[in-house]
Amino acid sequence: MRILLFCSFSAVGLQALAACSRLITVPVAATGRSVMINGEQIDGIYPDILRNLNEACKFTLTAVPRARMELMFETGRADLLIPASRTPKRDEHGIFIPMIYNRATLISVDSNRPIITSAQDLLDKKDLKVTLVRGFDYGPAYQDLIRELNKQGRLFFDADPLSVARLLKAGIADITIMAPSILAGAMMDDARVQDMLDKLRFEPIPELPWGDSGAYISKKSLNNEDRAALKDLLEQVAKSGTVWKGFLRYYPANVLKESIRPR
Repeated sequence: MRILLFCSFSAVGLQALAACSRLITVPVAATGRSVMINGEQIDGIYPDILRNLNEACKFTLTAVPRARMELMFETGRADLLIPASRTPKRDEHGIFIPMIYNRATLISVDSNRPIITSAQDLLDKKDLKVTLVRGFDYGPAYQDLIRELNKQGRLFFDADPLSVARLLKAGIADITIMAPSILAGAMMDDARVQDMLDKLRFEPIPELPWGDSGAYISKKSLNNEDRAALKDLLEQVAKSGTVWKGFLRYYPANVLKESIRPR
């Protein structure tokens, strides 16, 4: 699979790009099929891409909870944040390289309840409990929703998408908010929640539109030369279409339709 996935990228010409002067530190958290963690094994779309760039730069990947990964990046203890949606807060700490378009939607187990059409509509349905992954961020409107749901006492946080899926299945929570590819990817290989895949209901709302997703390069932890080398390298990845091809190989079309588009 890796050979097929990256054959189109081999023509980029890594030898023509500047090399990094040291190992690049990349903490990662489980993010659907984008990043898959099984014990010490780290795989998925983005880890595979980074490993196939080792002619120019070498990356050391470490599995951490999502919230810790964000904190490491903000405090200069991580060189890359990947994958990441673009947000104003992250722009303060890193240089963003867009790779695909994505969006978060409301996700629930399909039911007969009326469709939710806006953030206010969700806030008005006070009987619905919401569960989110701690550390996920889809921009200012998402953060506003978190604050209001917290005030209403209807919000649960969990460490990862699989835990969120289990809360939905158990009926402890009614709705989550994230990119559908992340939740579906976490559910695909777990027998406890696989039966929910065909029952998921995706409800886009205008407050969470399509936006950029890709990688952030730290402004704090890298010298100018390494920062420039990584920027050139990741921009070439983005132009090659490798990321979108990875999503096509890992996900069913109905999930991508709701959450991922090529640039």
